[in-house]
Amino acid sequence: MKMPGEVIREGELEKRSDSLFQFWKKKLVVLTKDSLSLFPDGHKRARGKELGFHSILKVDCVERTGKYIYFTIVTTDRKEIDFRCPDQSCWNASITMALIDFQNKRAIQDFKSRQELEPAAGSPERRLARAP
Repeated sequence: MKMPGEVIREGELEKRSDSLFQFWKKKLVVLTKDSLSLFPDGHKRARGKELGFHSILKVDCVERTGKYIYFTIVTTDRKEIDFRCPDQSCWNASITMALIDFQNKRAIQDFKSRQELEPAAGSPERRLARAP
């Protein structure tokens, strides 16, 4: 599994399993500017799962208890993946900020692409002032 881009953060999160009993399983997590990669048993050499930010809709349902912060990542196909982390680690905030940064950069690229495709209408000042 390749992890493109600079590593923003690396550490441990717990993911709720999809099984009937919904056990919490520890995962080694690597956060980059483009994705969140999950590795079983804390080893990067093991085969992991990559959640690209292009397939993540939002980080949702943040709840704080005495010991943990619980949060859900919602994918673009509406799948929900539940996580928890120690209260002071703030993984949910790190993932949220990286996702917002990714979405903002993608919105700017989309806007610039539309600007290049539109015929030059009016002055350059008018084109820059137009909302996406």
